[in-house]
Amino acid sequence: KEITGEIVESGKGYRIVKNKGEKSLTYLVTLPKLTEDEKKLLGIIGKRAISEINVDPEAIHNYAEKKKVFTVKVMELINRHYPEIKQATKLWFATFIVQDMIGYGILDPLLSNDDLEEVMLIATHVPVYVYHRKHGMCKTNIIFENSEKAIKIISRIARAVGRRVDASTPLLDARLKDGSRVNATVAPISLGGPSLTIRKFKADPFTVVDIINFNTLSFDLAAFLWLAIDGYEVKPANILVSGGTGSGKTTTLNCLGSFIPQTNRVLSIEDTAELQLPVNHWVRLETRPPNIEGTGEITMERLLRNTLRMRPDRIIVGEVRGPEANTLLTAMNTGQSGSMGTLHANNSRETITRLVNKPMSVPTIMISALNLIIMQNRFTHKGKTVRRITEVTEILGVEDGHVKLSNVFEWDPKTDSVKATDVPSRIKSVLAEKRGIELKDIEAEIARRKTVLEWMVKEKIHGVKEVGRLVNEYLIDPDKFMARVSGKKTKTSGAKTGKKGSKGIVDLFSTSAKKEVIETTPLAEIIRVESEKNPIYNVKTPKLSKEDKILIKEIETKVIDKLDIDPRSIKDKAEAESLFTDKISR
Repeated sequence: KEITGEIVESGKGYRIVKNKGEKSLTYLVTLPKLTEDEKKLLGIIGKRAISEINVDPEAIHNYAEKKKVFTVKVMELINRHYPEIKQATKLWFATFIVQDMIGYGILDPLLSNDDLEEVMLIATHVPVYVYHRKHGMCKTNIIFENSEKAIKIISRIARAVGRRVDASTPLLDARLKDGSRVNATVAPISLGGPSLTIRKFKADPFTVVDIINFNTLSFDLAAFLWLAIDGYEVKPANILVSGGTGSGKTTTLNCLGSFIPQTNRVLSIEDTAELQLPVNHWVRLETRPPNIEGTGEITMERLLRNTLRMRPDRIIVGEVRGPEANTLLTAMNTGQSGSMGTLHANNSRETITRLVNKPMSVPTIMISALNLIIMQNRFTHKGKTVRRITEVTEILGVEDGHVKLSNVFEWDPKTDSVKATDVPSRIKSVLAEKRGIELKDIEAEIARRKTVLEWMVKEKIHGVKEVGRLVNEYLIDPDKFMARVSGKKTKTSGAKTGKKGSKGIVDLFSTSAKKEVIETTPLAEIIRVESEKNPIYNVKTPKLSKEDKILIKEIETKVIDKLDIDPRSIKDKAEAESLFTDKISR
């Protein structure tokens, strides 16, 4: 059926149209019109390609490269056996065959568009749907006429992650190698035929600059959250981002991760790894479902308990929904500041209700360790689907078994913006008290950070690493960074940071960092003095040739075989080193 209408957007291989009388848009993939004979020939060539092309798809990890290799092979096969076919038809045949051999079949054109967040097969004989980052939900012109092709794609995905999908295990929830999340169902639980939902992984995820541009949050709120998250070097806040399914909780959590200082050791735990944090010291952990035999499961709670033994500065839990909530709140109560996570709830009060009831079962008295709840929702506003932070709530404590909450920011539907309320912020007061400064100084710091964020938006700063780098530059030397923002020149020597009494540190990320270290900071002098006191600092690693490295390996093997001394039997380390050095030299 030919679909026409007003073209809203078009690109390579697709167009988005608005049909008269319909509210939703249609995403049209450009597809050739094949005759019945061409369809039969396509099937014959496809079978021939499977039998004749001897390339292991698993040996090529990059999908784009894999696609390129197989396309070349298929084109060679077509040119060899069917040279009379028109070139344009050959290219279409090669595209379809490669998609069917190594890709996602007719879903491939959808998955190749980075503007599509999700691809959804809901049943056979009905259109596949997509969720566009800008235009929202759209139906497509792609339809699975039977279950076989859909099951083939689902089974291929399952095999790639070491799982199986059939009548005995009809549900699949997994992560692809590129980070995309997949959920699939088949009969008997899927009544309309196989269903498949792919939430695509964004290689370059949104940053705080992006969600400010999207109006998800305001500059004022972003600056406040920045201060709350890094804690002004004294008390990072424990935060939960709550909201409904698809409200953008994980996206916001990832954006806020850019405010974590680079010096922090961060441990993240997720069911499906989605976070991309611009921190250097980051340990990523992912839960593991049971294997085909029903064993080998590693739960969120088990991983969380393990992280507490790994000396984390911060713990980030992708989604809190079970017994791990109790473990997380216990960690917060024992001094684990700066922890963050997401939770499904419709408002802040419901977030607390979910925490204290089964299956989380967090004792009410422990809730006071949580400092902040960020509520995010997805809804229709003035005819458009939007994602907004609708309230930011501080936890004031527990009184007579009741958790006291206070909204410090709320969304105003009239202006479509998140605004600060007149309620005093406890977080601001705590930071002022712990730093020994006045509340007006905290407000001034938030204003400075707001200016930095406004500058980032103005300069169109993009990329998680770039935003994280600039945030870190500010934390290293606020005065110098503010001078950069205002376009003024300043002396780097003796610059003050936001913390009273601390001295400035050179901007190690600037292009002239090496020169500045020598000329404007005491760092080089400190290293020189320490090197004189501790000669070990001056030891240089020798440059070894390839032959030297091979010889060292041979000697190492012989030493292990020949030495009959157990190093554990010698308690004194210096004595052990001396003895072993003598033995090895001989």
